[in-house]
Amino acid sequence: MKRLITYFSIFDLLDIIIVSFLIYYLIVFIRDTRIQQLMKGILVIFVAYLVASWLQLNTLLYIIDIIVNNGILAVIIVFQPELRSFLEHMGRSKFSVGSLFGEEDDPHEAQLNAINGVVEAFRTLQKQKMGALVVFEQEDVLNDIVATGTQVDALPNAGVISNIFFNKAPLHDGAVIIRDSRVHSAGCILPLTKSTDISMELGTRHRAAIGMSENSDAVVVVLSEETGQLSIAIGGKLTRFDTVTEFTSELMQVLLPSSNNEDKNKAIPIFSSFKKKMSRKSSAKKKSSGADGQSDDSESTDA
Repeated sequence: MKRLITYFSIFDLLDIIIVSFLIYYLIVFIRDTRIQQLMKGILVIFVAYLVASWLQLNTLLYIIDIIVNNGILAVIIVFQPELRSFLEHMGRSKFSVGSLFGEEDDPHEAQLNAINGVVEAFRTLQKQKMGALVVFEQEDVLNDIVATGTQVDALPNAGVISNIFFNKAPLHDGAVIIRDSRVHSAGCILPLTKSTDISMELGTRHRAAIGMSENSDAVVVVLSEETGQLSIAIGGKLTRFDTVTEFTSELMQVLLPSSNNEDKNKAIPIFSSFKKKMSRKSSAKKKSSGADGQSDDSESTDA
């Protein structure tokens, strides 16, 4: 033990930290993707190999040997999207040149503006009975999805988004991808979910939203063309909301976990207008109860 401590250097500690990080990252990646099914299969083969070796089952050992020798190539082919996603995770960085000179925009404020633009666009499209599908890209880079659409690179304001989903616009059938708080591309084709537990009343947009959230960590929002209902898909689960207020509040919590009430009021104009209406009604009631015999005309004037 003393000899081990003597020869232990700072580079050994660095080596342990790096390997521990890689193992942890690999475990998290396996847990969140289909590769966990592969790991279960590998475990079964390993146990079968031990049992076959112990019992001297030569034929079974021969079959396992063939599976192992040819299985590595098969795994690379079948799980190519997951492996590429893993490498993209490893290579993705928050570092930017602008941050060195203090020129980088506030990501919190930019995301706030993106949420506000999407919400206002959805409110406009609701009134016009039009549908919409918007993907907020997170850590997983969606280059494959972006390649199926048309690059836009615009600020995510209500006018841009609502015009994209206008039912006579050429890109309205696809999805909008928001990357780095900007409308990066439109008319993108999303993968449909293969789950059989989806309600039959859900259309293609909702199935595409669920499918996209199953294959990435993206946050996908949907506006139903038929019912005008708002939905959010995360991790393969779709949550539907009855009001714009509930929808926006949930979207704020998901995309801006550290946001406070002031941010919510800023991002959701309907909150402020709703509060103004309630305060007016409250003041009108107080004045009505405090002034007996006051006419309806004077009460409305005070309110």
